[in-house]
Amino acid sequence: MNRKWIYYAGLISVAAIWGANFGVSRSAMETFDPILFSFLRFGLAVPFFFLILKLREGSVGIPWRVALQFALIGIVGITGLEIAVMYSIKYTTLANASLLNVAPWPIFTALFAPLFVKEKMTMRLIVGGAAAMIGVTFIILGGENGLDWSSKHMVGNLLAFGVSVVGAVYNLACMPLMNRYSSLRISAWTILFGSLFMFPFTLGSWSKVEWGGLGAGHYTAIAYNVLISTVFAFVVWNASMYKVGAARANFFRYVVPAAAVVAGMLFFDERIAGWQIGGAAFMAAGLVWISLERKPDEPSRLAA
Repeated sequence: MNRKWIYYAGLISVAAIWGANFGVSRSAMETFDPILFSFLRFGLAVPFFFLILKLREGSVGIPWRVALQFALIGIVGITGLEIAVMYSIKYTTLANASLLNVAPWPIFTALFAPLFVKEKMTMRLIVGGAAAMIGVTFIILGGENGLDWSSKHMVGNLLAFGVSVVGAVYNLACMPLMNRYSSLRISAWTILFGSLFMFPFTLGSWSKVEWGGLGAGHYTAIAYNVLISTVFAFVVWNASMYKVGAARANFFRYVVPAAAVVAGMLFFDERIAGWQIGGAAFMAAGLVWISLERKPDEPSRLAA
């Protein structure tokens, strides 16, 4: 079996996990402040990352000069990105946020890739990516709530669009480091720094939670976010992205809204429209077309 299918399967699995997490987090938001819940997700994941790193690689340290790079990536890609996602959802519609958070991300990754890594843009990637983007647009617009471009949503729309830009840069900034460090080590340190910088934004939220009244559902949501949506997902995504290339890998983010729609149907009895089914088929065709590249690019290296 060609090993590339393992990496594509990893990307799809992680995107599905992140999509399902919309439903899990949506329920948790009734109890937790959004930023506090994000901090719990990443902060509680840190010990697991470093424990696994110590067991697998025998050490956890990094040079001081590299620590500064990880700190910068962490504050931008974890702290800033997660807070921007939360407030984009708060200040615009869910449809607007979903489309602007997800659809432009792979495009910016492809555009910015030459600044960070050597990745060849092929016609197959362009055609497959365009088909996938059209499909994910149908998935989002096919829901009960369409887009709303009124001025009252402008701040949220700009934040959501900014998430795509910053997210693309965050992914690409990790790529050169993967020539020297494992995806596990990179994830551990960037999430550590990201959690530290996020903590001050949670100070007013801890006292608002009735910790003694938390039930099994709350702890299950936290465990899913920490162990599945963060520890497992970040390691698998970064490792798979390194193998197939950042531009190609990020088009598989389009699985996220599709999985979120399915989660909404299963957990919240939301209806799936015909447009969404057709969009999912169109998106799947585009991603399959991308993954069938006969001569996939070699793992990305430092740009000359």
